[in-house]
Amino acid sequence: MFNKFWLRKNRKDSSTLRDKIEEIKKMPVPNHVAIIMDGNGRWAKKRALPRIAGHHEGMKVVRKTTMLANKLGIKTLTLYAFSTENWKRPKNEVEYIMRLPEEFLGTFLPELVENNVQVKMMGYKNQLPVHTLHAIEKAIEETKHNNGLVLNFALNYGSRSEIVDAVKQVLNDCNNGILKETELDEKTFSSYMMTANFADPDLLIRTSGEIRLSNFMLWQLAYSELWFTDVLWPDFSEEHLLEAIETFQNRQRRFGGL
Repeated sequence: MFNKFWLRKNRKDSSTLRDKIEEIKKMPVPNHVAIIMDGNGRWAKKRALPRIAGHHEGMKVVRKTTMLANKLGIKTLTLYAFSTENWKRPKNEVEYIMRLPEEFLGTFLPELVENNVQVKMMGYKNQLPVHTLHAIEKAIEETKHNNGLVLNFALNYGSRSEIVDAVKQVLNDCNNGILKETELDEKTFSSYMMTANFADPDLLIRTSGEIRLSNFMLWQLAYSELWFTDVLWPDFSEEHLLEAIETFQNRQRRFGGL
């Protein structure tokens, strides 16, 4: 009896989710969604588990979120996986996080390939462990011909460093006659950023109840719509993503105009 009830409920929930997806797809969806995946440690602490358990659970949510974003027709999904400041965390936690790309991509890479997802990464590669970088570069290589959703991991990424480095490159090009000062505008400067090949995010989502950007895409988020939720990342569901996009669709984006 219980199994029959569970099956009926599960089918009903799946049907409701499918209907919701189709309704949302009738209106323009954001081309680029960026997510600050926050709250893994707190999720684990609430359950008297080690912090790494939260990171492992959060990895499963990355898969679900990626697959739904792909179904919705979102072009780019950027996930803030590890910041330049996160190296300050306990050594065992950092080491575990640096193993997650191997585990995630080792498990789900065939599914990403099958669903036409292209893997990208932005951040400072030279500080990453060899095994982490190898897993990411393998995924990038094996999905480079895909033309569906771009799954962009922000790994060892910090926006202030990115901006400073872009300024240095601009100055260097000006000094070497490659770029004239009069040619420098916002569009040109954006071409020096790590996101040069991406459109700016239309929607930023941050989980866990924190209301700040935490050194994430400070230049690119100038006119993004922001959506904050108290939900911890491991509890972030497909319904939450749909809610965020529905909220985005009901906002008017003026970009400084009327």
